[in-house]
Amino acid sequence: MKFLNIIYNGLVKENPVFVLLLGMCPTLGTTGSAMTGMSMGVATMCVLICSNMAVSGIKSVVPPSVRIPVYIVVIATFVSALQMLLAAYLPALNATLGIFIPLIVVNCILLGRAEAYASRHGVMESCCDGLGIGLGFTAGLTLLGAVRELLGTGRVFGAEVYPEEFGSLAFVLAPGAFIALGLLIGLFNAIKSR
Repeated sequence: MKFLNIIYNGLVKENPVFVLLLGMCPTLGTTGSAMTGMSMGVATMCVLICSNMAVSGIKSVVPPSVRIPVYIVVIATFVSALQMLLAAYLPALNATLGIFIPLIVVNCILLGRAEAYASRHGVMESCCDGLGIGLGFTAGLTLLGAVRELLGTGRVFGAEVYPEEFGSLAFVLAPGAFIALGLLIGLFNAIKSR
């Protein structure tokens, strides 16, 4: 039950996209479609789970004076491994996400969770925290991407919902990301307050 509460916390109470408002660069930059949003979320979640577990495992041997640089090196190691795997096995996805994959290293969600949670808890709790926050981030990016894709092109995950000529190009472009995110944050807060 404790592990489910940790995961629920990341999905709802501390959702990085709709509550904490962390990781806005990939949130706004990769959500032109539901598929790219989901892909970025899953990539970040994989790095988050692995780095949380690693940080939790090494927390007792890392001196306090160098813990932040060590955490960044741990995160960068997992991001590099992820980028090599994507380049080798999913080159189209790697090209689509482009610069946003290496930028996972400086995503404040990862360093924040390493510092605030993984450095103070056990490996399994840190794994569940990474899973919960990662699922919350993935859900947020996927939902934002689906809304933008639907309103901009009339499609969701490539499936046509209505003809494209009725869509608004603004939602596919950068301003649409801000508008859609604001609307979704408002909706999320309205549902959460009930």
